[in-house]
Amino acid sequence: MSTYKSAPARGGPLDGIRVLEVATFVAAPAAGALLAELGAEVIKLEVPAGELLRHTRPRHNGFRSDFEGSPQFEMENRGKQSLALDLNNPAARAALLEVIDGVDVVLTNMLPGRCRRFGIDPESLREKRPELIYASLTGYGNKGDEADSPSFDYAALWARTGMMDLTRDPSAPPAFLRPGVGDHSAALSLVCGILAALRVRDAGGGGQVVDVSLLQTGLYLQGNDLSQTLATGNPAPMHDRSAPRNPLWNHYETRDGRWVMLVMIESGRYWPSFTRAIGRPELESDPRFVGPVERYRQNRELAEILDAVFGAHTLLEWEQKLAGHSVIWAPVRRLEETRDDPQIQAMGYFRTVEHPELGAFETVGPPLSMSAHPMPSNAPAPGLGADSSAVLRAAGLDEAKIEAALSAPGRESESVTKEGEA
Repeated sequence: MSTYKSAPARGGPLDGIRVLEVATFVAAPAAGALLAELGAEVIKLEVPAGELLRHTRPRHNGFRSDFEGSPQFEMENRGKQSLALDLNNPAARAALLEVIDGVDVVLTNMLPGRCRRFGIDPESLREKRPELIYASLTGYGNKGDEADSPSFDYAALWARTGMMDLTRDPSAPPAFLRPGVGDHSAALSLVCGILAALRVRDAGGGGQVVDVSLLQTGLYLQGNDLSQTLATGNPAPMHDRSAPRNPLWNHYETRDGRWVMLVMIESGRYWPSFTRAIGRPELESDPRFVGPVERYRQNRELAEILDAVFGAHTLLEWEQKLAGHSVIWAPVRRLEETRDDPQIQAMGYFRTVEHPELGAFETVGPPLSMSAHPMPSNAPAPGLGADSSAVLRAAGLDEAKIEAALSAPGRESESVTKEGEA
């Protein structure tokens, strides 16, 4: 078992705020990591064996690598403390309640029924401490028939909301969501709600429950299309790249099998400069394409022309040709190419972790920056259970109670959150 510790952040906007995180996988832990980077002290509760993500290696996800750590776990848990307890042990449950007595926020993705089973549901905790902020992530919300249904973002946020069906060409099968995309969106909602609740509490308004579901987050992410469907009763039209409503808002393949993404939504504004950028200035005054309406009516014809134009050069050549022109576009990058992106490097969006066991490795930084608060994002995740005794001692437990809380309950431990990343 690793014993290295990760010191909690200090000196940030949330200095003095203590958070207990009872969560696994991505969404809720990602919210905890952001709170830690903002200066909060975040205590992560884990089962004594450690959660699955801690033990997941890149090779388990198909990467050809012998990296012996879990980059995902490191990213979602940097800067926290690790408290390892088996809640099947009554002494551990009692100890956890002592820890909760000293925190400002409980952050969890444990399903509501399991929270009640372990006595850490919002009603039980806030009856004793009405000032407590309880932040809950579920798959489908904390009410209704599906309140206790386990889920991941693939199901509740991606498939259930219609995004999976719409994010494809009409003839293609539904697209597969990449890991953590929906979870990180939900994490931002959790942090937003927690910060607002802290402000209300600090103004004398007391604590409250912050509820975020993956389903709700997915509906919000899909809001531009969904709001129109709700208002009109009509399904959202799918994007057909061979007949786009606006050919300047489309993707085109280059000679080397790569792609460019054009995003000139105001096509009338960009049409003259675009025709010059692609070396076809005669198209500007072509009566077939002179205005947005004409370009829509002749969308297949223009898309075919642009397919031929972009297919005549490589992606690198297009990067050079389009540079300096007033057009909105982006190369469709491969993930590994982001490491060398000069703008990403200039902004410092990747950070280097100096890990006591794994050595130095790069990771993804936070999704924001603050002028008066550096967020280095280079702290390692804590060793499993490395802070257990210190956390319990700080909560006021004597050595006998600490020993009892950390002892095995005499039967196989049940994962605290195995019912699902909400």
